Amino acid sequence: MKVIVIKCGGSILNSLSEDFFLSIDRLKNSGFHPVLVHGGGPDINETLDLYKIKPEFKDGLRKTTEEVMHIVELVLSGKTNRKLVNLLEHAGHKALGLNGSDCSLLQAAFVNWETLGFVGKVESVNKNLLESILEIGCIPVITPIASGPHGQKLNVNADMAAGAVASALHAEMCVFVTDVDGVLKDGNLIQELTVQEAIKLIEEGTVYGGMKPKVETALSVLSQGAKRVMIASGKNKFYDNNSFIGTAFVSENLYMKGAAK
Repeated sequence: MKVIVIKCGGSILNSLSEDFFLSIDRLKNSGFHPVLVHGGGPDINETLDLYKIKPEFKDGLRKTTEEVMHIVELVLSGKTNRKLVNLLEHAGHKALGLNGSDCSLLQAAFVNWETLGFVGKVESVNKNLLESILEIGCIPVITPIASGPHGQKLNVNADMAAGAVASALHAEMCVFVTDVDGVLKDGNLIQELTVQEAIKLIEEGTVYGGMKPKVETALSVLSQGAKRVMIASGKNKFYDNNSFIGTAFVSENLYMKGAAK
């Protein structure tokens, strides 16, 4: 089974184009089985503001008290997940919304209870459940909420959740859908980068600003065991004519195997 994991950030959900859903259709026609993982940061912050709760972050992770965790789940499972499932259904796809904590789909350990509260790092994925859903032709749409050590629900970074799912399913690729086509150099899209090449672009300043954390996240997910990671646009096609459109990141070992063919 050829699986592709697609992570949609909360900031891009309202901007997903018809071309994005057409790309998913073409992926399926090419024999791929899509799995979607989504975030919901903007919607969470908006709801926290309604409750007069100030968002707090540490090292890029949202500090999650019990009160914040309730809001995170309310927004992700009750609003953001429903939105993405409805968009997929409207585009003609069968989609099933899943809380990551359902059936221990995502199991996680606390990252640091004292400083972050109910924030987790995925340690295992119920791949049998996901494979069963894929076999009946449905697209799983997963919230980054995990089941904790004692049944608590934990807030998980959506990028890392997507990476864990991609690794567990031995996905062909993990695609991070953003508002840009990928990494540009001199105005031209770079189609593929090894880890060392990507690090060099960061060090020399070619990758900077908002692209820098995107690339760093892609490299981090690649280190989790994903075969290939890609940054692609949700506003344009990211798959067409049997080819992915974006910037793919590969490990040196995989790159060398490809070069030896």
